[in-house]
Amino acid sequence: MTYTRLLYDVRPDGVATITLNRPEVFNAFDDALSYELQDAWQQVARDAAVRAVVLTGAGRAFCSGQDLKAAKEAEAAGGPPRSFHDSLHQRYNPIIRAMRGLPKPIIGRLNGVAAGAGCSLALACDALVASTEASLMEAFINIGLVPDSGSSWFLPRLVGTLKAFELCALGSKVPAEEALRLGLVNQVVAPDQLDAATYALAARYAGAPTRSIGLLKQMLNRAATATLDEVLDYEAHCQELAGATADYREGVAAFAEKRKPVFTGQ
Repeated sequence: MTYTRLLYDVRPDGVATITLNRPEVFNAFDDALSYELQDAWQQVARDAAVRAVVLTGAGRAFCSGQDLKAAKEAEAAGGPPRSFHDSLHQRYNPIIRAMRGLPKPIIGRLNGVAAGAGCSLALACDALVASTEASLMEAFINIGLVPDSGSSWFLPRLVGTLKAFELCALGSKVPAEEALRLGLVNQVVAPDQLDAATYALAARYAGAPTRSIGLLKQMLNRAATATLDEVLDYEAHCQELAGATADYREGVAAFAEKRKPVFTGQ
């Protein structure tokens, strides 16, 4: 697919960057962007050279959620009224499922506001590095809607039910420093340090045992709704798979030889 709404790049160190590229509307989602992002996640999943992904937005925002103006203009031009149910199942939910199912780490580069579905997109990342100018906002309630794209699943697990209700019901902006205190982001840095901090973390993940990272994501996804017995059984299953990788053999050899391991993602 030729992208018109996002930028896609892969660095020599195995870090791919996906940049939402509609800065004039704060990287809001229209139909084209949502389908392009679905395709981009398929591309990073297929590319064995990609071992970590940075997700970010162009300009001053990460993603402001749904492009309400574009949706309204489509209806005014004679298009059918938009079904929220169909839009979520066709456009947003596949993106979130692809991110959580991707067997590679995703680092969000939070350069500005992440609101509505853009907030859900940020929370679906495996790690978030935020600029001091960034913020998160569950903005749905401000237009009479409810959280979607996974926010009602992510938020209670990150901040607890009481705080999740407050953030969703009030729809107030959470500045980067408060987001760090709440456990919504991993790091907060000055804007001019955002690239350095993000790509330093991404490089660490890209040099990690990729298959073990993928298994780890699956384990954490399941653990959120599983019993202890189910988790113990699944840990044993995943450990067997991890123990069969070349990276496990390299890790043990490096430990015995008192050197730093060189993982290949195999």
